[in-house]
Amino acid sequence: MKYSEERNKKNLELLELSKAVLPPFCNRFFLGIAQTTSPLTRLNYAYDLNIFFSFLISETDFNKKVASEIEISDLNSITVFHVELFADFLSKSNKSHGKMRKLACLRSFFAYFFKNNEINANIMPNVDLPKIHEKPILRLEGTEIQEIVTAAAGGAKLTMGQKKFHGKTGLRDATILAFFLTTGVRVSELVGLNCGDIDLERGTFIITRKGGSQSLLYMSQELREILNDFLYGFEASSADSPLFTSIQGERLGVRAVQNLVKKYAAQVSPLKNISPHKLRSTYGTSLYKATGDIYVVADVLGHRNVNTTKKHYAAMDEATRQAASQKVKIFN
Repeated sequence: MKYSEERNKKNLELLELSKAVLPPFCNRFFLGIAQTTSPLTRLNYAYDLNIFFSFLISETDFNKKVASEIEISDLNSITVFHVELFADFLSKSNKSHGKMRKLACLRSFFAYFFKNNEINANIMPNVDLPKIHEKPILRLEGTEIQEIVTAAAGGAKLTMGQKKFHGKTGLRDATILAFFLTTGVRVSELVGLNCGDIDLERGTFIITRKGGSQSLLYMSQELREILNDFLYGFEASSADSPLFTSIQGERLGVRAVQNLVKKYAAQVSPLKNISPHKLRSTYGTSLYKATGDIYVVADVLGHRNVNTTKKHYAAMDEATRQAASQKVKIFN
C-alpha cells in the first residue's frame, strides 16, 4: 500500500473515532463533504466541531450535558453571540490562522444544513472573521542554499552526539535537502516517495499530491547525481519500499524530516526559522527568478490557483524592482 493510501486509511479510522463523540446528525455533514474534501480535512473538521460543542456545553447557557445529546433542531438556538464567545475563547490558545480554520469549519457546517433546509438560518455570515496578519516569507538566500546541503553532507558543525549517527544519515539528509531545494516538493510528498517512483535514467519521479492525484516531475542533473550516490548499493525489497528511511529501516515521517531541516538550517542561518515549507518557498522563488514565468512555477509546485504562487513564492527583490523601473520609457 502506498504512503498516501496508508495515511488516508489512518485518518479515516481516526475520523470514525472522532465522529463517535459528536452529535449523530454530524454524520450527514461528513457524508455531504466527502467528495470534495480529503480525509485529513474531515478529521480536522471533526476535531474543530468537538471543540465547539464542548465549549457550548461547558461555557455557555446551552442546555445539554454531552455533545451526543444535541439534535439538529438545537442548531437553531445557537446565536451569533455564541459563536463570538467561542471566537474569544479560541483567542486564548490559538493564533489567527488556527482561529480562522475553526471558524471556517463552522461556516461550512452551518452552510451545509441551511442549504439542505434543515435549519432555519445560517448565522455564520454575520460572524466577523479574524484578521490575518501576514508574516514575511522566510527563505534561504544566496550561499545559504549551498551551505545547508554541504552542512548535511559533511556534518562538520554537528555535536558529538549527532556525529555518532552522521555516517549513516548524512548522505540521506543531504539528498532530502537537495530534493526540496531543486524540486519544491511538499514534505508530505517527499516522505511518500517510494523506490519505484524514481527513474534515474530518465531523470523523472512521480509524487502524490495533496488531493491524491499524481504528477510526473523532472529532476535536475545535480539531483540526479546526488540521488545516484545515495542509491549506490541500495537494495529495495520492492518498488513500494520507502525511498527515505530511518536508521531502523522505517519510512521517515513528516516530523522527522522537519527536525532534520531545522537542525541543518540552524547551522547556516540561525536567525531564520527554516522549515521544509520554507525550502519550498526558496525553490519557488529561485525558479521564478530563473524563468520569469509565474505559471511555470505554479504548475511545478502543484498550485491550482496562481495567486497562491504570487503570494508566497514569487517575491520581487530590489534588483527586480530596479530593473523593472527601466523598462517603460517616454523617449525611445
